[in-house]
Amino acid sequence: SSGINAEYGVANGISSGLANNSVISKVNGVLWDLDRPLEGDCSIELLNFDSQEGKEVFWHSTAHVLGEAMERKYGGCLCYGPPIEGGFYYDISMEQSVCEGDYSGLETIMKNIVKEKQPFQRLVMTKEDLLEMFKYNEFKVRIINNKITTPTTTVYRCGPLIDLCRGPHVRNTGKIKALKVTKNSATYWEGNSEAESLQRVYGISFPDNKLMKEWKVFQEEAAKRDHRKIGLQQELFFFNELSAGSCFWLPKGTIIFNTLQKWIQDEYHKRGFTEVITPNMYNTKLWERSGHWQHYAENMFSFDVEKEKYALKPMNCPGHCILFGHRPRSWRELPLRLADFGVLHRNELSGALSGLTRVRRFQQDDAHIFCAPEQIVDEIRGCLDFLRAVYGILGFTYDLKLSTRPEKYLGEIEVWDDAEARLKKALDEFGEPWEVNPGDGAFYGPKIDITVKDALRRSHQCATIQLDFQLPIRFNLLYNAPDGTEKRPVIVHRAVVGSLERMTGVLTEHFAGKWPFWLSPRQVMIVPVMPMFNDYACQIRDKLHNQHIVVDTDLDDGATLNKKVRNAQLAQYNFIFVVGEKEQASGTVNVRTRDNVVHGEFTVEIVTEKLVKLRDSKSNVDNLE
Repeated sequence: SSGINAEYGVANGISSGLANNSVISKVNGVLWDLDRPLEGDCSIELLNFDSQEGKEVFWHSTAHVLGEAMERKYGGCLCYGPPIEGGFYYDISMEQSVCEGDYSGLETIMKNIVKEKQPFQRLVMTKEDLLEMFKYNEFKVRIINNKITTPTTTVYRCGPLIDLCRGPHVRNTGKIKALKVTKNSATYWEGNSEAESLQRVYGISFPDNKLMKEWKVFQEEAAKRDHRKIGLQQELFFFNELSAGSCFWLPKGTIIFNTLQKWIQDEYHKRGFTEVITPNMYNTKLWERSGHWQHYAENMFSFDVEKEKYALKPMNCPGHCILFGHRPRSWRELPLRLADFGVLHRNELSGALSGLTRVRRFQQDDAHIFCAPEQIVDEIRGCLDFLRAVYGILGFTYDLKLSTRPEKYLGEIEVWDDAEARLKKALDEFGEPWEVNPGDGAFYGPKIDITVKDALRRSHQCATIQLDFQLPIRFNLLYNAPDGTEKRPVIVHRAVVGSLERMTGVLTEHFAGKWPFWLSPRQVMIVPVMPMFNDYACQIRDKLHNQHIVVDTDLDDGATLNKKVRNAQLAQYNFIFVVGEKEQASGTVNVRTRDNVVHGEFTVEIVTEKLVKLRDSKSNVDNLE
């Protein structure tokens, strides 16, 4: 019934355990504070921390605790404090900089706030009262003036902190049983590098100390797998401040990059894609025509050329539209699948750059399929099959979501409904589980969001499949139909591995630097037991090299055999071939692995044949059988 805080009462009436474990409720599908009175007859769903929405609410509430602690410690002006994947942060404007030495002090204040069990109180206030309340904080005043379009809005009170917030929140701060400040950084107001510089503090929290212990173990394992660390250890890649966000690929790292690209190119050949090469920079008139300039200009590198403004391309689709439209097209050419590994640039903020996973210069397996509307289902099904084949080889599991029409969209509802129905049909025929993500489509068309899970069960978004009705209109793309009329194609934007840089970073951590043979930049190390067998080692090296096996020899006469073998294992060579008098006499090698599994003696011809077979199988298990 209405007028009572029925959510918590209902939970407590079932069991106190259910009530205590509930983080938040859903009332008629809308997130709702557990102590907020109901407003009519309704259905109630109780969510705990295990749910994604439960985590987000829990971390959002802890962000308010962090904000209160920051105000107490630093003064200053609080800005935004949202939940994020894996925790929360709060931004603050102040004269001083946050340092790691501040963490324990902030945590102490936060723990005291938790002990006080401060209730989260939802208050409705007028815009005028809010402007008066926050007149000391110019950032909150901007939010009130620019983002609040209704006469009233909500704030949440938590102890002495009152903050602009839609909520909802946990019942009180005592629900937070474990917390930690994890890192800090500098940032800009609303991500605008021309705006004020702010200090950002990140944190994590849990409703159970056991979960915090598990998180710490997970962080230790993740730190061991950090691709930036492994990249330096294995001499794969590095970054330099003189070109921030642009990777320097070393020879071994380039092997991985090229192997990934060649693999996808082979898949393109099987699946009817045609590779093209398009310009790196365009006159901004192109981006104005495509609509990107109006929405994306601040993320593009632009410059003047002979009194005209140009920009480096952040994506390939407008260039592919020019390519499609440069001559008349026939229905017989459709579907036309254009693939492009061209270099892309995006002007990411320096504070957002993070190794290979967030860069300014990158390449991706970008492709655009120009097709007739009736071909959409088959093309989407083909994209999904492509994805399954690639992710199966890499050892990834994945989740699929259909993101539907957003509130702000272009085009006719009937066209959107038809497109969404076609995507649903393709997903159903694909046969893997999927769910709807309502209202999260792009403004130009619905899309399928693909999230992969790595060996640590972390989520990464690399692939994308998107329908686009708007670019064909903007570029007036047409094809001659069988009945002699001109019709407009639909564009399918798709990428499977996505950015090769990002995917290399993800794979480095997924495999923990122990690359499977087919992708390894260090496949074989040949170790002669004595200097007199160096020539034989080099002969074998040359034979393997001619079969495009990545092979090295350790000819350091000053190192012992055991030392050479151990060095090769630590360097993550998949196989170590030991050669001496016996092997030279019989034309063989003695094979062992980086994990010290001894395979024994093989002739050079047989072991070469086995290695080629293993490489071509793209198995993630280094098995010579």
